[in-house]
Amino acid sequence: MKIAFSFKYFTASMIFLIVIVLIALFVESGFIRNHFGDILIVLFIYCLMRIFLRNRLKFLWLYIFAFAVLVEIMQYFGLVYMIGLGHSQIARVVIGVTFDWWDIVMYFLGCVVVNLYELRESKKLDKLS
Repeated sequence: MKIAFSFKYFTASMIFLIVIVLIALFVESGFIRNHFGDILIVLFIYCLMRIFLRNRLKFLWLYIFAFAVLVEIMQYFGLVYMIGLGHSQIARVVIGVTFDWWDIVMYFLGCVVVNLYELRESKKLDKLS
């Protein structure tokens, strides 16, 4: 596995982060806040990982999905309150406090998008070789 900085993925991750923060600050509820944001989180994590991972990891989408599901399970058990950060609005937003099966569905859809992107990118590389 080669490690190198990717300006492309850095830029993409910053754009996703800005959109996610804007949604968190200004969108009260509805599909964008409750579901679309979860898809964006997956895309953000993917871009964040790819900033330094030069080679594609075949199952990166699956690792991201497992991580997202783990975070959702931690929400079910009230991790924010267990570690004493229940008073922190930032911790409650970043880690989350509400378990929702739909979040897992949205994480999966985000991972499907990541996997489709990876497949498309690998086909481009095959054409160049």
